[in-house]
Amino acid sequence: MTEVRDAVIVDVLRTTFGKRGGALANWHPVDLLAFALSHLVERSGVDPSSVDDVIGGCVTQVGEQSTNVTRNAWVAAGLPQHVPATTVDRQCGSSQQAMHFGAAGVVAGHYDLVVACGVEAMSRVPLAANARGGTGPFPPSFLEQIEGRLWAQFRVAQVLADKWGITREDMDAFSLRSHQRAAEAWESGHFAKEAIPVPKKDEEGNLTDELLESDEGIRRGGTMEIMAGLPPAQNWEPETAPDITAGNSSQMTDGAAAMLIAERSVAEKLGLPIRARFAHFAVAADDAAVVLSAPVPATEKLLERSGMTIEDFDAMECNEAFASIALMWQEAFKPDPGKYNPRGGAIAIGHPLGASGVRIAGTLLNQLESVGGRFGFQTMCEGGGQANATVIERLG
Repeated sequence: MTEVRDAVIVDVLRTTFGKRGGALANWHPVDLLAFALSHLVERSGVDPSSVDDVIGGCVTQVGEQSTNVTRNAWVAAGLPQHVPATTVDRQCGSSQQAMHFGAAGVVAGHYDLVVACGVEAMSRVPLAANARGGTGPFPPSFLEQIEGRLWAQFRVAQVLADKWGITREDMDAFSLRSHQRAAEAWESGHFAKEAIPVPKKDEEGNLTDELLESDEGIRRGGTMEIMAGLPPAQNWEPETAPDITAGNSSQMTDGAAAMLIAERSVAEKLGLPIRARFAHFAVAADDAAVVLSAPVPATEKLLERSGMTIEDFDAMECNEAFASIALMWQEAFKPDPGKYNPRGGAIAIGHPLGASGVRIAGTLLNQLESVGGRFGFQTMCEGGGQANATVIERLG
């Protein structure tokens, strides 16, 4: 008889998130991920020498984030060097993909214990830094296939807003609610379970006594009038994205996140906590030029394969890369508004690209536990016109 293996989440956590140029700007990305990994090992109680692999997500793998940042972080944390590690890139969904690879490896019997994680230090390694020099990542052959539509993401966000009938007012209201929900999550103590305070560093990289105790990018006291007064995010080309502003877009952020995944019987044998299981996951792609649209087909693919419906989910998360993307998904699937991004999202919390997939999973699981829910769903748009979708089932 073939052994039935189940991939379960033992624990998941993240750092508090710093805004670009802010509280975490002096952290090297290797050390920031090492900080998250060390806390995951300590909090879960796992013997790190028993981990089979460490799979990390990172988008801009150049400079300080090059040369396998995940392996470097594991070693920098002082964790056992016989444990291997690798770094994957599925753009903004990189650490969500790391979760999928880890869970699939557990189910297939290749792993008993695996860490999925991610990091992005956007203060130190700017978005698209890998596009500088030479011809960049998009040669004429690629441009030919997308008919020359190499649009900035601001423009794509506007294209999708127009396609789905989403107005500037809709986006501003959604974004304001994101900040309000995230602020309340911190004020109520809800986020304390998933986010680890990070000590700040000085310009020489030395630790200080001051902590970043909550997400730095959350704005309190905003109004629709303030939101309406913000100019287009792309001031040099406002005609292509007149409704997309810094207020209804995600923030460039520094942060890291980590998750321990185990085979269920192994976790039980080792006495490790079992908080949830991976129930379903899928990945899909759409038009490579309209790079933010794929959460819709990814969700459709997952629902078709799993036989589930939106009504089955007690909490749902679509990454707030832009308010128009989250509202696109909302328009497509009509979730209960109270169950959709209920604690805010990347517009308020921040979007450290490579860490966001695991961050969202931690927020999703934390929400399920707080409301006694069973199934949670997450998806996010990814560069290149791709998206991952994941369903977890709370067990704890």
